[in-house]
Amino acid sequence: MKKSKFLKSSITLLIGGIITKILGLFIKIILTRKIGTIGVGLYSMIMPSFMLLLSISGMGLSNALNILIASNKYNNKNLIITALFFSLSMDLLIFIFLFSFGHNITSLLLQDSRLYYPLLSISFVLPFISISNIFRAYFFSKERMLPHVISNILEDIIKLLIIYFGIGYFSYSIEATLTFIILSNILCELSSIFIFIFCFPKFKIKKEELKITSKNVKDIFNIALPTTLSRLVGSFTYFLEPIILTSILLKLGYDNHFIVSEYGIINGYVLPLIMMPSFFTGAISQALTPIVSKNYYNGRLDVVKKRIIQALAISALIGISYLIMCYLFGEKLLNLLYHTNEGINYIKFLLPIFIFYYLEAPLLSSLQALNRAKIHLHISIINFLIRTVLLSILTSLSIGMFGLLIAISLNILFTVFYSLSQINKILTSNH
Repeated sequence: MKKSKFLKSSITLLIGGIITKILGLFIKIILTRKIGTIGVGLYSMIMPSFMLLLSISGMGLSNALNILIASNKYNNKNLIITALFFSLSMDLLIFIFLFSFGHNITSLLLQDSRLYYPLLSISFVLPFISISNIFRAYFFSKERMLPHVISNILEDIIKLLIIYFGIGYFSYSIEATLTFIILSNILCELSSIFIFIFCFPKFKIKKEELKITSKNVKDIFNIALPTTLSRLVGSFTYFLEPIILTSILLKLGYDNHFIVSEYGIINGYVLPLIMMPSFFTGAISQALTPIVSKNYYNGRLDVVKKRIIQALAISALIGISYLIMCYLFGEKLLNLLYHTNEGINYIKFLLPIFIFYYLEAPLLSSLQALNRAKIHLHISIINFLIRTVLLSILTSLSIGMFGLLIAISLNILFTVFYSLSQINKILTSNH
């Protein structure tokens, strides 16, 4: 019965992932065509800020809810209310911070005043994402994947329609267009919230369930804190990337148009194309986690090793097959998807390294399943140091965007080989 439920959940996630990936591809194609290379570049420069603020806002609460609700030892309604309180409180603080220091962030750090209103618009979107993610965590913990899949598909359909029909009305400036694109997430998240509310079991909230207890707060943050720190480090790395890159290249005499354009090509065309099948490895990783966790705690290490090797083999096969196709037909794919052949030199540079990229997700999921979240945090911290230091040094050598590409490549190699060594160490020491 459990096996049947697991397979059903995995298949549901995979089918949903395929549909949302196709919709996401259409969204990406339409977006890049409508806002152009400069628009894509500016959008790529604001997204690290969005991701950083999203990590701060979420505080790892959804991950904590997944675990605590699944344990069946807590009042689920009280857990959700507690998580909502802390997440929305953080959203309020972020709102105040952005309206107080938004000009300083865009002019001094991002070094482009056109990003001011897009940055402010993020603060309006975060509360809706917070509510949606917390509700989503409830259904994940109950192994009810259908509401999650339906909400994702509906979000993407709404996003696609908004971008296709709405961008033209806000095309009088790139600032207005980017602000509109970010604010459109409110409608997308609202659609998910309505789906989750509709799918929730009928219940009444008692007065005592509204009270936030110290025990629940402590148990939530014991789980959420390491996850939050890991995500914050990753998001902060991503946030610093365009700041370091822009600052150094401007000092070396590179034109701002070149920086924004090339950064947009890498983040708008090159990386999305190379990473396109990652939802397959994502689905494999989600399916792998409960199997590894269950068998590890029951002492069946041979099964754990077998499943990890199978996941890595499947992920490698998917990655190698797709990257060979990119090598042979890279220019045609760029023209087909984005009506451009810009970035083909970057693609050919990254292809050999990205074979290892497809191993990252199952390896990191295995570490989480083996209850080694701290190792994940260590990886994030070391990756931050590698990427930041290398980006600063290599960019100073006047090699344009290749400093960024080398830093990305070494991050991938470190993550894969360090994770492999740690998993081997854990399983060997417990034999």
